[in-house]
Amino acid sequence: MSKKRRLHSPEFKARVGLEALKGIEPVHAIAAKYQVHPVQVTQWKKELLERLPEVFARKAPPSVAEAAEKEAKLYQKIGQLEVELDWLKKKSAELNG
Repeated sequence: MSKKRRLHSPEFKARVGLEALKGIEPVHAIAAKYQVHPVQVTQWKKELLERLPEVFARKAPPSVAEAAEKEAKLYQKIGQLEVELDWLKKKSAELNG
């Protein structure tokens, strides 16, 4: 009977990878501490190093107020476009009728 594959959360992977990146303890000690294979710790460390520039490349997420304001503007625009469409349909029917 084979073992079930364990799924680790992104937070867990980040914590283990960051600890390996610090280099305070050897990889095998970190692997034993978190009960994962040393190769897995090395892979998470490598992925963390590769993707670290992305953290600084992205803009900060918009605040809740900004998102709500943008959503309100979009709904307003949708309403305006629906009114214009209805008007054009009415005028089109009059011209064709």
